Amino acid sequence: MPEVAVKIRRMPFHSFSLLTFVPMDESIDVRASLIQILPDAVANQIAAGEVVQRPASVIKELMENAVDAGATLIEVIVKEGGVAFIQVHDNGCGMSETDARLCFERHATSKIRTSEDLFDIHTKGFRGEALASILAVSQVTLVTRRKQDPHGTCIRAEASTIQVQEPTAAEPGTSFTVKQLFYNVPARRKFLKAERIEMRHILEEFQRIALAHPGIAFSLYEDRKAIFRLEAGNLRQRLVQMFGAPLNEKLVPVSEETDLVKVTGFLVKPEFAKKTRGEQYFFVNDRFIKSQYLHHAVNKACEELLPPDTFPGYFIYLEVEPSRIDINIHPTKTEVKFEDESMIYAVLRSSVRQALGRYHVAPSLDFDQETAFQFPSAKGSGPVPTPEIQVNPNFNPFEKKEKGPRQPWETFFPDEQIKVPTQAIAVLAEEEEDETPFRFFQLKQHYLVTTVGGALVVIDPHRAHERVLYERWMSLLLEETAASQQTLFPETLEFPPADITVLEEMMPWLRQLGFDIELLGISAVVIRGVPPEATALPVRVILEEVLQQFLHAPSSLKQQKKELLARSLAGKMAIRNGIVLDTAEAHRLVKDLFKCKMPFVSVQGKPIVQEFTMADLDERFLQRR
Repeated sequence: MPEVAVKIRRMPFHSFSLLTFVPMDESIDVRASLIQILPDAVANQIAAGEVVQRPASVIKELMENAVDAGATLIEVIVKEGGVAFIQVHDNGCGMSETDARLCFERHATSKIRTSEDLFDIHTKGFRGEALASILAVSQVTLVTRRKQDPHGTCIRAEASTIQVQEPTAAEPGTSFTVKQLFYNVPARRKFLKAERIEMRHILEEFQRIALAHPGIAFSLYEDRKAIFRLEAGNLRQRLVQMFGAPLNEKLVPVSEETDLVKVTGFLVKPEFAKKTRGEQYFFVNDRFIKSQYLHHAVNKACEELLPPDTFPGYFIYLEVEPSRIDINIHPTKTEVKFEDESMIYAVLRSSVRQALGRYHVAPSLDFDQETAFQFPSAKGSGPVPTPEIQVNPNFNPFEKKEKGPRQPWETFFPDEQIKVPTQAIAVLAEEEEDETPFRFFQLKQHYLVTTVGGALVVIDPHRAHERVLYERWMSLLLEETAASQQTLFPETLEFPPADITVLEEMMPWLRQLGFDIELLGISAVVIRGVPPEATALPVRVILEEVLQQFLHAPSSLKQQKKELLARSLAGKMAIRNGIVLDTAEAHRLVKDLFKCKMPFVSVQGKPIVQEFTMADLDERFLQRR
């Protein structure tokens, strides 16, 4: 048979290109082919980008494998934000010598056998990609042993290559040690964030898995310092261990069971809702998921009870038949498709409303009676009168009405820019200390009003004080340390360990602003002094507000974090509406305001000072004649 090769015959543009077999001497050289099969090591590094995005991804995959192995105790140790060192140890079933080597092969898994198993998944993992992806971009040491085996197996490998496999003494279970993540992919490593930010992502993944399995004991250590030591228990105990004892009084149980879905968990009482998306967790079959659709159901159930611009907190667990959901959508497995999503939405919304009513958070509702069939009774005892129809006999649909002049397009876009201060405000700003102070009066215990040179000047005291505090604290953060007013007795405040790590990062800046604060163990701080402006509010309220801003701040730049801290504290400590200022206080606030670099614009970009001249007043009165 003569040697042949594939040749593409050129055809007219309106015809299909056909592949024909022609003798080798008429074809192109096979060695000149541009398409090549990538080596396994390169293919694994590419695939690792979908599964291993940062150190938190490694911890998520290893912890989920430990859960699937039937572990009752899982211990996680990290160093340098997980980039230098990650170790996950469990007391699960362990692996044999053969399985220990096979687990690093791509698409090697013990979770599924056929494609039908994808719709009956009861485990965390099933693709068989995680360990191969981790090994492709790091140095891995595996030590594992089954209970029935006399000894364990130790494997050392890196960059998709197993270097050493040998027997070793080991406790029953499995221990994975991952070192120098992305050491062989420097382009990926340089895009990792700062150590504190990577640690924050690790805490998020750890919390999600620990909340999904309250019956398993978990521990997390950072550089030999214990962050979490969670004992096995029920869900309420796990929430208290993780988020602190004060959360216990804020929880409202949710429980509903139908043929389609079982809903359990807890809501945070609406009066404790936060201004940022804090504790919001959905779990489906003990797997954390993200779903804006289900989040909308909870929001709709709580919308009449939530304070303005706040978000509800919840820990909601859904149990659905595995055949009714599809989790094979995204490598991170945080997206789920439901077979009947609208019905689950309705059940979830109803169960949340019922829980709020049952525990007297919302007005009491009778859920045993169908309100759709209730009709109001007719007033009086006489017959119902026939409805009257009124008709305008003079109406002519073909009559043309005269249209007024068309408004210019500029009127549809009013100028909302802040006016440039005029002469009256300039006189107020340049007032000397030895001059007689202007007289202010407060309108509705809110706006400061005064007259200057025949003009009316109105100042928003809350925005003015917020601007003063913001610029004062920004200068302190950049230059010096503020005075601290010592408290009569030191105050000890407990916070979740995840919040303590954020507070630890903020402490140098808080001390610059006048907070005398120190760490006390792994879940508490002691306050011995606060800035003079902070004495009117509980220090816990102030710190919780700042923590929420920091936990959800997208920026990692130190300068922007300082600005965020100053802005959060200024907004929380500025005087509130309804507080009456005496003449001296009003005069001092105005003087401090006009010493600021931007006295006319609030921290949020809104006007602080407005001036109404005689011309403005005449125009308004003329328009109303």
